[in-house]
Amino acid sequence: MDRMIYLSMAGAKASLHRQDVLANNLANVSTGGFRAEMAAFRAVPVRGDGASTRVYALETTTGYNSDPGVVQTTGNNLDVAMKGNAWLAVQGLDGTEAYTRAGALDVNPEGLLTTKAGLTVLGDGGPITVPENSEVAIGSDGTISAKTGNGRTTTIGRLKLVTPEAALTRGTDGLFRAADGDLPADANARLQDGALEGSNVSPVETMVAMISAARQFEHQMKLLQTAQGNEQAAAKLLSNN
Repeated sequence: MDRMIYLSMAGAKASLHRQDVLANNLANVSTGGFRAEMAAFRAVPVRGDGASTRVYALETTTGYNSDPGVVQTTGNNLDVAMKGNAWLAVQGLDGTEAYTRAGALDVNPEGLLTTKAGLTVLGDGGPITVPENSEVAIGSDGTISAKTGNGRTTTIGRLKLVTPEAALTRGTDGLFRAADGDLPADANARLQDGALEGSNVSPVETMVAMISAARQFEHQMKLLQTAQGNEQAAAKLLSNN
């Protein structure tokens, strides 16, 4: 009965965590460039006096689904969708370099190229400044050109696009970073201008998974109730003796 309690409790905890992950994915079904979060668990023996016969299920390395989302054409000259495994470099709120697939860009009042969330977009040489009242065009290799009025078109920078060889790590701010620090720019990385990549979360699959997780949690709760009933029955039997 004691072992059943441990197993049921560990299973219920895992089901609740899975529900949290799925709910977060579902909430970001419309977030541009979002990568569905994936959770994994591992068995860890409970240490203490006596034999280690009790096991907890603990969360292990959390990854993400690397499949690209659906790309939709917007016609906006500041919208870009990275191709293949290319990522756009931005500056996180903590000042570190981070990477994103959300390519909806904008120009802030200071003339800096930013994301719609206000993060500074990084070029090969750092932040990119856009001339005032200029028309901006972004090439497939990330080169940014600006034209003011009837003036000549000039190159003002190039987006820093990276292609990580290993999986990136998602931070609490929703941005991705490399385990070994900043990645070098990839001259072969390409993007599609006038388009945005959507989330790779499937609403239908996520809803089905949430229903399955809820049923698993209910099953674990029933096991706990069964363990309680067995313990009460055993206690009553012993008291009668």
